[in-house]
Amino acid sequence: MMTPEQIQEISRLRSLNLSPKQIARNLKLRPAAVTEVIRQQAATLALVRAERGEVAPLYNCLVNSSVAKALVADVPKFTGNVNGFAQVFVARIDRQKLVVCSYLVDYWCLGVKDALAPKKMDRLEYEATIKFTSHNFSEDFEEITLAQAQSIVFGAVDYASGLGFDPHPDFTQAKPHLGPRLDHLTKIEFGRDGKPHYINGPYDQPDRIIATLNQSVGKGNYDYLIGSGDF
Repeated sequence: MMTPEQIQEISRLRSLNLSPKQIARNLKLRPAAVTEVIRQQAATLALVRAERGEVAPLYNCLVNSSVAKALVADVPKFTGNVNGFAQVFVARIDRQKLVVCSYLVDYWCLGVKDALAPKKMDRLEYEATIKFTSHNFSEDFEEITLAQAQSIVFGAVDYASGLGFDPHPDFTQAKPHLGPRLDHLTKIEFGRDGKPHYINGPYDQPDRIIATLNQSVGKGNYDYLIGSGDF
């Protein structure tokens, strides 16, 4: 367990532009432990800045193409992706680098299933990340507005919350990257055919999720598909 004095000293040394490895050597700590403290401190600072409305300039927002195409409707319905998933990227500019967060959204049921906390990348790394994710989704990615990105992510969180599901724990660190929540977001119809539709993933606990749906909406008021866990 790291002491408060060690955590404070990590912060001081980091302000002097020392690398995590250099700090670890100075304090005789494991580099991985130092890196985790620095990551948590950065996430906390990002949250404070976001609450003040201080966010870095936006570079772009991207989402998989089936979702982007659905956004043109007056009340979008996301039915093009057979698995009910959106992957949203939000990139901001920090000096010569980009700071990137991503949000894996189950817009049929569970809301934000995974999130990438702020991560610095150069533009080539960012493009490679998008290309890799595009291959996994078997879809291209298209640029959307920040308002649309917020509408997908915050809307999915709200929908899932109404069903009894919380967003992935890492969403706490990734949320500030979206900036202050806008007053007027796009109204999106979540769920599938007017009701929750659950498809299990590899790390889910299907019994718990089904029990939660039974309690929140009742049997017969949702659909589900339980398979091998691969999606």
